[in-house]
Amino acid sequence: MTQELNRCGWVTNDPLYLAYHDEEWGRPVHDDKRLFEQLVLEGAQAGLSWITILKRRHHYRRVFKNYHLPTLAAFSAEDIDAAMRDTGIIRNRKKVESVVNNAACFQQVQAEFGSFDAYVWAYVNGGTVQSNFASNNDVPAQTDVSQKLAKDLKKRGFKFVGPIGMYAFMQSIGMVNDHLVTCHCHGELVN
Repeated sequence: MTQELNRCGWVTNDPLYLAYHDEEWGRPVHDDKRLFEQLVLEGAQAGLSWITILKRRHHYRRVFKNYHLPTLAAFSAEDIDAAMRDTGIIRNRKKVESVVNNAACFQQVQAEFGSFDAYVWAYVNGGTVQSNFASNNDVPAQTDVSQKLAKDLKKRGFKFVGPIGMYAFMQSIGMVNDHLVTCHCHGELVN
């Protein structure tokens, strides 16, 4: 990984950000545990920069029991209070409570669809939507699909799942390939 490569314009020179962009962002994710983690992180990011959350990702894994859904869904008020005292995460009570709430909702989706993966990827017919954006200014903040996904997740009881956050989620897990056409990752991810 060298910094001489062409990348999307939102990436800084922070090594963590470079690695995230080059090795994770926009690459298809089908593992339910990783999908839940990304939902948690996108919810935590609301109103903040992504690098702020990325630098705390390992704390989120620790505080939220490595995203073990039954454990999270059973978090008590005391468990939530303990999470709120941990300076490694964003200590916003509503965001912390949403992790517990969303763990229970996530399990309900898994029970209904067999996996969250099956549920969420059905919104793009199981394959990555290919974009051909030349500039960051061309990339939308939300789409009709992210609006539908957000609306359905909210109907299912999920919290911190607005259409902008859900489009960021879709980008991050590879439901859409929004790497700019000038980015070295774009071509790697074309079906």
